[in-house]
Amino acid sequence: MTRTLLTKAADLKDGTATADTATTTDPAVRITGVHKSFGPALVLDDIDLEVRPGEFVCLLGASGCGKSTLLNLVAGLDSPTAGAIEVPGGKRPALMFQEHALFPWLTAGKNIELALRLRGLPREQRRPEAQRLLELVRLGDAYKKRVHELSGGMRQRVALARALAQDSDVLLMDEPFAALDAITRDVLHEELTRIWRETGVSVLFVTHNVREAVRLAQRVVLMSSRPGRVSRVWDVELPQPRRIEDAAVAELSVEITEELRGEIRRHGQH
Repeated sequence: MTRTLLTKAADLKDGTATADTATTTDPAVRITGVHKSFGPALVLDDIDLEVRPGEFVCLLGASGCGKSTLLNLVAGLDSPTAGAIEVPGGKRPALMFQEHALFPWLTAGKNIELALRLRGLPREQRRPEAQRLLELVRLGDAYKKRVHELSGGMRQRVALARALAQDSDVLLMDEPFAALDAITRDVLHEELTRIWRETGVSVLFVTHNVREAVRLAQRVVLMSSRPGRVSRVWDVELPQPRRIEDAAVAELSVEITEELRGEIRRHGQH
């Protein structure tokens, strides 16, 4: 049975995994002793972390702590200075950014079809699969719409559908809702939770928003600042779906926020 999220510096809360979490011999992502430097600057220091199949994990920390750098390493966009990152399922992780990065000259459907073509799906299967993915993100009537015809939330839904088109077992998300208004973000939290439960994909989600992390994740991983280390890990044993205003979400958010403030203060003293 796979170990839970482990870190040398982690302070794990007691508790068992939720029913949504799969158990298997191999994790979806295994990060072992990872260091990352840019010139003389050490950005990540001895990161050990595992994500189980079907698990939703949020990386949380102050700006500049190395969250996005770690996500890029898992995505294969860069290599660690030391240590190892494994994705045992064999498929390259799908990556979704804060900006939608859709091609404005293509329709929503054609943006998704491009990802399907790169995946190697035959031409005759691309349109029905793109339509299926649009329906999964509740944009079934948007196939022929161009980017300028879509709201910010709709663009992020299309970007999510495009990421899912890669048919990966692991979805990496780098603050995908940060630029959206509160109501749109709230709706997309609900949609992401639903899609995660329907697909069983493993999600590694970067955010600096504590309540967002508690609302979405099964585990919240707090990273320290400069260099980034795993400071603490929380099991979030609240049933889904959750609301951002739920008392239990607010209570745990306060606890995590205090830890985050402590990390920021410690960094400010150096």
